[in-house]
Amino acid sequence: MFPNMTKLRSLIVGVASLVLAATVIPQAAIAASEQIKAVVNGTVVTSGDVVKRVNFLKLRRTPGNLQKVATEELVNEVLMRSEIIRTGFSVSTDDVDAAFARFATNNKMSVAQLSSIMEKAGITVAHFKSYIGVQMSWPRVVQARYGTGGSRMTQSQFVARLKQDNGQKPKTNEYILQQVIFVVPESKRNKIMGKRKSEAEASRKSYPGCVQAKIFAATMRDVSIRDIGRVLEPQLPDQWKDSVLKTPVGGTTPAQVTERGVEYLSVCKKREVSDDFAAQIMYEARDLEKVEKDAENPDSKKFMDELRKNAQIEIR
Repeated sequence: MFPNMTKLRSLIVGVASLVLAATVIPQAAIAASEQIKAVVNGTVVTSGDVVKRVNFLKLRRTPGNLQKVATEELVNEVLMRSEIIRTGFSVSTDDVDAAFARFATNNKMSVAQLSSIMEKAGITVAHFKSYIGVQMSWPRVVQARYGTGGSRMTQSQFVARLKQDNGQKPKTNEYILQQVIFVVPESKRNKIMGKRKSEAEASRKSYPGCVQAKIFAATMRDVSIRDIGRVLEPQLPDQWKDSVLKTPVGGTTPAQVTERGVEYLSVCKKREVSDDFAAQIMYEARDLEKVEKDAENPDSKKFMDELRKNAQIEIR
């Protein structure tokens, strides 16, 4: 069974670019079988969009007039997408794919099974992932507007937070990471991706460690090594975070398919730190987590009300 809306949000939001472009669809380009249900600052919401969202609302067991609820959600998402693009706080396609995979796992399904359910339910994977992308990105926009003012807090804000904590800086783990990439050209993804993933997984058994990694990669075809360097725990990408936390120093994470091909990470070093930079990152992560967890965040509603007030919205 699918979780309720609160659980759904915790799965796909708690977790940095997704292609969120709010494409303006000319009326002439809309399929003859579809109708225009809303126009938001020139962006069209079609009857097909509404049908997909109604089907999604049914899975979420949303009460009320589903046609109206679906239209309102889609109108809001058009406004959210525009603001996400304008501010540059979009999450990545890798983050969205990872969230989709976690959603499948938490519902005891494979990605393929979840994809099949989404298609059969008349929602489509693309529609669901678009929804995930907005839900993951929007809290960052809200935080930038009403929280720390962006991805970094000011020095005065940092000093104020330290005073609140009596000068005790929060601690976190620092990782030195290395990336092993089994390159797969876009033109060959469908043909060799499975083979490359098997090769990547097999290579983990003989991975010699970070110092000898480049020599190791040179013995294989189309394999590159990238030294990522210092990454604090709150900065770990959602796609890799869980596996990095479970990997001991000197070990490697399971291989994952990415836009570059197949990759895994090696944990070269790990240590606990509490310097000013680490403390600042921790404060910012806590602020963002607070915004993300608050489903009825007043700042989010305030911002949305402002966007709707200044938008040209036509409901048909």
